[in-house]
Amino acid sequence: VKVDREERPDVDQIYMDASLKLNGQGGWPLNAICTPDGRPFFVGTYFPPERRGEQPGFPEVIEAISKVWREQRDQVEENAGQIADALRARPEGEAASVAGHETIQRAARLVMQGADAAHGGFGQAPKFPTPTNLEFLTAALDFVPQEEASGIARFLALTAREMSRRGLYDQIGGGFHRYCVDASWTIPHFEKMLYDQGQLLSFFAELARRAHDASDLLWPIRETVEYLRREMRASNGAFFASQDADSEGEEGKYFVWTPEQIAAALDDEADRFCTTYGVRLAGNFEHGTTQLVDEARAPRDELASSRARLLAVRQQRIAPATDRKHVAAWNGYTIAGLARAACVLDDPAVLDDARRAADFVLGEMVDAKGRLQRVHNEGRGHVHGFLDDHAAMLHACLDLQRAGAGDAYLGEARRLADALLAHFADREAGILYLTADDGDPLIHRPRSDHDGATPDASGLALLGLVRLAALAEDHALEDFVDRAIAEHALFLERAAHAFPTLLRAVALRTRGVSVTVVVGDPEDPVTRTLADRARRVLRPEDAVVVVAPGATPPAEVAPSWLAGREAVDGRPTAYVCLGTACSLPVQEPSALVAELVPTSSS
Repeated sequence: VKVDREERPDVDQIYMDASLKLNGQGGWPLNAICTPDGRPFFVGTYFPPERRGEQPGFPEVIEAISKVWREQRDQVEENAGQIADALRARPEGEAASVAGHETIQRAARLVMQGADAAHGGFGQAPKFPTPTNLEFLTAALDFVPQEEASGIARFLALTAREMSRRGLYDQIGGGFHRYCVDASWTIPHFEKMLYDQGQLLSFFAELARRAHDASDLLWPIRETVEYLRREMRASNGAFFASQDADSEGEEGKYFVWTPEQIAAALDDEADRFCTTYGVRLAGNFEHGTTQLVDEARAPRDELASSRARLLAVRQQRIAPATDRKHVAAWNGYTIAGLARAACVLDDPAVLDDARRAADFVLGEMVDAKGRLQRVHNEGRGHVHGFLDDHAAMLHACLDLQRAGAGDAYLGEARRLADALLAHFADREAGILYLTADDGDPLIHRPRSDHDGATPDASGLALLGLVRLAALAEDHALEDFVDRAIAEHALFLERAAHAFPTLLRAVALRTRGVSVTVVVGDPEDPVTRTLADRARRVLRPEDAVVVVAPGATPPAEVAPSWLAGREAVDGRPTAYVCLGTACSLPVQEPSALVAELVPTSSS
């Protein structure tokens, strides 16, 4: 049975976990041989059609397993039971301390041990962008000593530059490929995944927010937004899942160039373009072709017209196929990325892109009972939503409201949080499950407890719940978050760096959520300018609330945030608050700065 893990991550999670426990590694394709009730007893990845040296062929594997099943079935059943028990087991013991400031510092140092100081990113080949690590390190900048933070910041800037200037990035059409087969980001696996675009938009936007000079960070954001609009957006506003690597039966054929093709398209500019983007006679890819790499690192507006002409030529080629289904979680990552991009670009049109996608997911990807669905394809939604769908859309709704898309998204965030807690949480134990309590029965109810190409769903859910709890001053929510973090304490003590998204929730819970309240007529340009300034200078998980004088705040905003907050002298006025402490009234946008939480110098 071939399982689409985009539609059924729960099934994939169970058998991938089995592979990790039995073999020490996962992989694709995943082949799990199970008892009739679904318990695996043999798990492997790729087997060739015929034996290759010591590696048996698939028919040979099946024949051997069939013989064991016939002749030693009792032993197989016993082994399957032990494997199923192991999948459900949690490590024994108690953590020595509560996860907090020191945990974040330790994890950041462990993550940085895998950093490639020459090319950016982590490890060698194959090299993935790993946005979950990048976003965690960005958050950790506020928790490590200044000298260490400077080193991490330089590494993050290097990584962003190398990913966007080299072959991981589509220099002609925008957007990021899935990974590179080499350490220097030169030759990608040409597939493009929606979840990468969304997460990397968030990473680049936050790096740009923090940067003194963001010019080399903003153009990848703009171009990736244009790519999403042009190739990945449906007429309904939601975004497609992915684009293939292959066209006409060859990987990368759509994307690569020869010097002759460049010359035919660009005439007099061809030589300069080839020098800039490393197009040589021998090529760097197959059949003398070249995947473009920006070797000159010139300002991006140089050769912009040449890139546009090549894009027009490329669009005449046979394009890779697009997987046109909408996945709720992946749209959630992208909505959040667009909302954050809109703030750093100061571009309302980008926020409109995010709003349209969210409105489709929240309006059309729900069943008759109002439950979020995982997938929308060929005009209909199906498959009950999983924890990652709810977590990603919760995060997206909070980011939309923060970016100025409207307070109605706070109500949507609250509904998603309530559904998440009602159907995915054991509130007393602090446990979050990947599947809903009324989901399909499998051999066990899996948790999502590690980050991969997408964020750990539990960590992302907790990050969203911390934000919502702070804004609403919901102590029951805060208590659940604390229980959930404590429930992971042993994992965080033993291998904190393996949980970067959960650590972002720990970081936010540790430092607290800042809330900027702007009191003024929402249509007043000064009110807007103050709010935009707050969105620009506060950290992305902090909140911005705009309320007209005397108006009732949204139900999800605790009245205490507005107590005593007035429009001084009738002019729009902002207050930056953290816990019970608030700044003096601010009426000049340039005077509005984020209140920094003191961090340890050790």
